[in-house]
Amino acid sequence: MDNFFSSPDLFDDLAQKKISCCGTVRLHRKGMPRDLKPKTLRLKRGNIRVRTRGDLTAVVWKDKRDVCLLTNIHDPPREGNYHDEHGNMIKPAIVADYNCHMGHVDNADRMANSYMANRQTWKWTKKKLFFHLLDLAVVNSYILLSSCGGKKISHRDFRLTLIREMLARSGREPRPSVSVGRPASASNNT
Repeated sequence: MDNFFSSPDLFDDLAQKKISCCGTVRLHRKGMPRDLKPKTLRLKRGNIRVRTRGDLTAVVWKDKRDVCLLTNIHDPPREGNYHDEHGNMIKPAIVADYNCHMGHVDNADRMANSYMANRQTWKWTKKKLFFHLLDLAVVNSYILLSSCGGKKISHRDFRLTLIREMLARSGREPRPSVSVGRPASASNNT
C-alpha cells in the first residue's frame, strides 16, 4: 500500500475484515505513535524503531532517509542496529518484503519524481497540475515503451531523447504568417 492511503485506522478496518496488509506510511498521520514523529526521532543509518499495538506494527528504519512502514502481516522485528560483521547495512525483512511486492504505483511515483518539471517556486495550482500530469504522461509512455520490448533504454535517456525529438520537430514546423497591424477596412479598398 502506498503512503498516500495508509493509516493506522485503515489498517484496523482492514484487519476487522480479515485483510492483511503492509505499506509505507507518513509519520504525521493520525494514530501514529508520537515518539516516531520526525522531530523527536533521531536515527543513525541502519537503526530501526518498532512500536506495536495488537497485531499492528509501526516500523521506522533509517536508510538514506527514514523508511516508515505499517504492517499487520509481519512479526515485529527487534530494535537496534542492522549491520553485519563488516559494517554493511542489512535491510530488515519487512522492508525487503515490501520492496519485493510494492507494485508499479510506487515505481511510477519514484520515476515521475526523479526528473520533475515542476519547481517549488511555482505557486499556481494550474501550473503544478499541468506539470504533474505532464510528468505522469512521460512516465506512462516510458512504461509502454519498456513493455513493448525492443531496445532497452534508461528512464533518463528516454526523457533526453524525448526532449531532443520535441525540439527538433518544433524547429521544422512552418509557422503561420501573421499580418502585422490593423486590418484594412472594406471602404478603403474600393
